[in-house]
Amino acid sequence: MGDVAMTVPVISALVSQYPEVKVTVVSRPFFKPFFNHIPNVEFFAVDLNNRHKGFLGLYRLFTDLKKLKVDYFADFHNVLRSKIVRTFFALSGTKVAFTDKGRDEKKALTRTENKVFAPVKSMVNRHLETLQKLGFNVSLQNPIFPTKPILNEDIISKVENKEHKWIGIAPFAQYDSKVYPKDLMEEVIRILSENQNYRIFLFGGGNKEIELLNQMQQQIDNVFVLAGKLSFKEELIVIQNLDVMLSMDSGNAHIAAMYGIPVVSLWGQTHPFAGFVPFNQPEINSLTADRNQYPLIPTSIYGNKIVPGYENAMRTILPEMVVNQINKIVK
Repeated sequence: MGDVAMTVPVISALVSQYPEVKVTVVSRPFFKPFFNHIPNVEFFAVDLNNRHKGFLGLYRLFTDLKKLKVDYFADFHNVLRSKIVRTFFALSGTKVAFTDKGRDEKKALTRTENKVFAPVKSMVNRHLETLQKLGFNVSLQNPIFPTKPILNEDIISKVENKEHKWIGIAPFAQYDSKVYPKDLMEEVIRILSENQNYRIFLFGGGNKEIELLNQMQQQIDNVFVLAGKLSFKEELIVIQNLDVMLSMDSGNAHIAAMYGIPVVSLWGQTHPFAGFVPFNQPEINSLTADRNQYPLIPTSIYGNKIVPGYENAMRTILPEMVVNQINKIVK
């Protein structure tokens, strides 16, 4: 989800600076709402379960896209499936380019010995380089974000009208090494809830996460669990109306950022230097674990590597630090 969200500001800037260009985004159907607000952008939903499944399915995907008279093919994902499709396009004479994910630099950043602790290029900038290879010099110095959508009556009935400061909290991530400890997150929520001008919305999905969110809610009047109550499109509307989003190193951070919402992100065994900082966010909004105590951080790019003794790394990010940063943004 985060990978797709990081392409949104790039594509938005492309069509804004090259209004004669028409873009077709090729991705899973779930992500179509990400691009609804961008003019000159159409969405092609990939059917990886049936029509576009397997090698022959990828060839059918190529033939389906070829009917659109594609002039350029930009592979932002650069994985096996997209490599196969872009090869078909290259063999047919279409100009192609792909995003260099900087795997060597990332290995140097995450290795335990002779670690090179220096920021690598962000994925957003890498996508800009991909477009440059195709002849499109796109700038993100003055990003354009969509107008905040109006809350419809159905959403208002489930949430409320926008009369207070809205704080979103997305406390989960794919891997445990990136998740802020539950007791500390509950303390963050408790402190924030003491401000009666705040409305705090908890984001997540699935029965297990909803159960945990209900525990974090702590029966506090101005804290609301949105998981399971809104559709994905409705959640996106709520996110666009937030005053700030608190998120782990996860997809929700990138979704909020692509709409221009301030994001406070918490980093455990991963690190902002790996190139996945939410778009257009100041460095001060990324709160990281103490590397003096845990010098091997980042231990991996995606948080999927468990390092013994590093289980409590995120406890060095104190709840007061999180609350203070959110208050600075909201006020």
